[in-house]
Amino acid sequence: MVWSGNTPGDRPVVPVTSPPLEENLLSKLFEPITLRGLTLRNRVWLAPMCQYSATDGVPNDWHLVHLGARATGGFGLVLTEASAVVPEGRIAPQDAGIWNDEQAEAWRRVVEFVHRQRTPIGIQLAHAGRKASTYRPWDPRSGSVPVDDGGWDTVAPSDVPFEGYAAPAALSAAEIAEVVQAFAAAARRAVSVGFDTVEVHAAHGYLLHQFLSPLSNRREDDYGGSFQNRTRLVLEVVDAVRAELPDTAPLLVRISGTDWIDGGWDLEQSRRLGVLLSEHGVDLVDVSSGGNAQASIPLQPGYQVPLAAGVRESGIATGAVGLITEPEQAEKIVANGEADVVLLARAALRESAWPLRAAHELGVAFDDAPWPNQYLRARWR
Repeated sequence: MVWSGNTPGDRPVVPVTSPPLEENLLSKLFEPITLRGLTLRNRVWLAPMCQYSATDGVPNDWHLVHLGARATGGFGLVLTEASAVVPEGRIAPQDAGIWNDEQAEAWRRVVEFVHRQRTPIGIQLAHAGRKASTYRPWDPRSGSVPVDDGGWDTVAPSDVPFEGYAAPAALSAAEIAEVVQAFAAAARRAVSVGFDTVEVHAAHGYLLHQFLSPLSNRREDDYGGSFQNRTRLVLEVVDAVRAELPDTAPLLVRISGTDWIDGGWDLEQSRRLGVLLSEHGVDLVDVSSGGNAQASIPLQPGYQVPLAAGVRESGIATGAVGLITEPEQAEKIVANGEADVVLLARAALRESAWPLRAAHELGVAFDDAPWPNQYLRARWR
């Protein structure tokens, strides 16, 4: 195609004789989805991925570029990394947080840039529990960071350590109540700086998942034992966060659909939890798996999709994540009703504009494709 130049504002002039790709008007992947008052232009979302690059929990230029690139790359929703609600909730000392106003204000710059790309953004709120205070992945050291090296003592539902990590202290009932309030305060800060949605992290063996799973929860009080008791903290956090959000803002929860270990958290319990989460004002469950104990996980393309499909049977919208790498694969997951959205992680790290490629390959109608003006020339063959 021939370009005739740019109009003011760098908007390329597209000759009307240039034909678009054959339009696939039936693409479910690029069909908008509305959750409460938020309409997202497509169903390809950026999964939360820790960057281990903050100082004292404050996000910086790295986070702006990382999330901003995915916003210009066409993702329907951009989710931040797990952001700690208290200092001791960080997975590693370099994790981002939102337990104070300085951190919240640093997030504002990221939110505003993403919004300028006509993209919604959500923050994932987290507490790592017994898996906190660890070295970041590329550090040659592993395991728990000692207190004298910048680490801290960890907490959990019970004093059962994660394999290879320091033993945690069991939370008291009063300390559990403080955790709930920390999530609420973090959600309040998130709303104040413009985040469109919040995701509560209850997966991957972090604190809320630790309460859900019998593998890590050995309590004998109201927070342990029965399914009702083990899900109590998650529901209390959800209620507290929901109360801080506008009625129009959707609330998401990430869970591990299974521990992949007999006697642990499993799909049937996840289905039951899905019903409860819907009743407590959650709009979508982001279904991952594992992370609470060493397990044999059958890694293969889309290996967690059946978990998302199973939870969806409980009547709540779900997101599928895990080795979803190709546009046709993602399209089939949504079109077949296995999940309402897909979330990309490693594929998005390799290719920040994955949705733009997917739109191109699937032949999505021009008006429905998430192309920034600056990238329009790549929309055509």
